[in-house]
Order: sequence, then C-alpha cells, then structure tokens
Amino acid sequence: MNMDSTAAKIRTVAAILLGTALYAFGLLYFIIPNKFTEGGVTGITVLLNYGLGIPTALSTLVLNVPLVILGWRILGLGQIVYTAVGIASLSLFLWLFQVLFDRGILVQHAHDPILAALYAGIVLGLGLGIVFRFGGTTGGSDIIARILNRKKGWSMGRVILAIDVMIIGLSLFFIAEEKVLYTLVAVFIASKVIDFVQEGAYAARAFMIISNEAEPIADRIMAEMDRGVTLIPAFGAYSKHAKHIAYCVISRQEIRQLQLIVKSVDPRAFIIVNDVHDVQGEGFRE
Repeated sequence: MNMDSTAAKIRTVAAILLGTALYAFGLLYFIIPNKFTEGGVTGITVLLNYGLGIPTALSTLVLNVPLVILGWRILGLGQIVYTAVGIASLSLFLWLFQVLFDRGILVQHAHDPILAALYAGIVLGLGLGIVFRFGGTTGGSDIIARILNRKKGWSMGRVILAIDVMIIGLSLFFIAEEKVLYTLVAVFIASKVIDFVQEGAYAARAFMIISNEAEPIADRIMAEMDRGVTLIPAFGAYSKHAKHIAYCVISRQEIRQLQLIVKSVDPRAFIIVNDVHDVQGEGFRE
C-alpha cells in the first residue's frame, strides 16, 4: 500500500476522532445539563435521554447502525466508511465522557443559558466542522439525505433542514419553549462555525477585471503584489472587440491595493468580486 495514502487515511481518522470527541463533550457538557436539544438523530438521542434516561452513547449506536447498513447497501462502502468511523467514535466518546462525569472527574452542571447556547454552538460546530472537513459524518440525517439525494434527486441541505426542524419541533412536547429557543441559537452558531472550519481561515476574493487595459493591469498586479494573474480571452458583445479578462485571487487584506491599481490603469474597468472560501496553492495554503 502506498505510504502517502496510508498516512492520509491515518490523518483523516485522527481528525474524525478529534471532531467527534469535541462534539461528544459539547453535547454532554453544554446541551444536556441545560436541557437543550439538537437536530437530526442526535436530537432524538437527547430526547430519549430526557424522557427515558437512555444513555446517549447507546441510543446513538442503536439508531445509526440500521442507517449505516442501509447506506452501505444503497451508497456503497466507499461513501459510508468514514461515516461508520464517525458514528463508532462518537458513541465511544459519549460513553467515555459520561463515565468521567459520573465519577466526578469532570463536573457536569447547568450554565447561564445564553453562555451555554453560545459555547455549545462553538464546540459542537468546531467538532462537526472538523469531521465534515475530513470527509466523515456523525451519521443520522446525513445518511438519510444522501440516500434521498441519490434515489429522488432531493437537495441534501433541504432534507437535513427538514429533519432538523421536525426533531426540534417535536422537542416542544418534552422541553420548555424557552429551551428550544436557546437550542436554535446554538444550532445557528454551530452552522456558522461549521462553515468557517470547512471553508478554512484562508478566505479570499477572486477578481474578474474586464478592461481594454487588462494586460497592463495584470503586469502591475504581478509586479507590485506578487500575485499570479490569468488572462482569459473574451469578446465584447456590445463593442464587437476582442479583449481579455484578468482573473486574480488575492487575500482580503489586499483588496484595496488591487482596486487602486486597477483604477489607476483604467478608471472605466468593470470589476467583479467573488468570495473564495478555500484557497490552495502558491501564495496561499499548500
């Protein structure tokens, strides 16, 4: 087996273990002591814990095993293997942290609800973001969404959102409305943290500069900013003239400098700016 491939798989599994450990800790330290809930299958495990006292580690494993088997049969082993790793490790860490809480090694107590919702969102989002970034999941609604996307063509995002809304709505029968509202705050913060972790801290901007002076603009960007520029052949539909589009990706701190360069060369240049959430390559993250 290729050593690089083996090392990459080890890093992936290690990252999923770290992410699920953070997620399990956030669930047991912030969500459950404060009587919040969660979306998806995790939300069901939390409600089972509140209503019947069933340990979250056990219900997480029991509810997800049939989904993993179903996903394996429909999606194939390649798309489900890291999900299985995520589910198994999440159950393991939920059990381990619960043992530590039960023995008093870690203290589990209620917090100020606003701070609890804030930190729950950060910790859960950080954990899930790491898991998702390395190709894993914690099972549940993600498996269902993938299957429905494969079979029905439904949007995965909409399926997951529908399941989350349904579970959180169901939780109104088991916990106070105020707690559900705090849960929504935690879920919102978690979604933002997940996006940040997945997209990376290397968020940048992509500039498309349409100008008759595209080549001089590109020369100055390369000389003064040490950034690469791609010249894309184009044809003006109105002017009927051939021209170039200068395409360049820069960091957020360089936006103003690039704009000044473009305007100094061609004040009439047409500039399109797009968000770039993850950049890999020379001058950015390798």
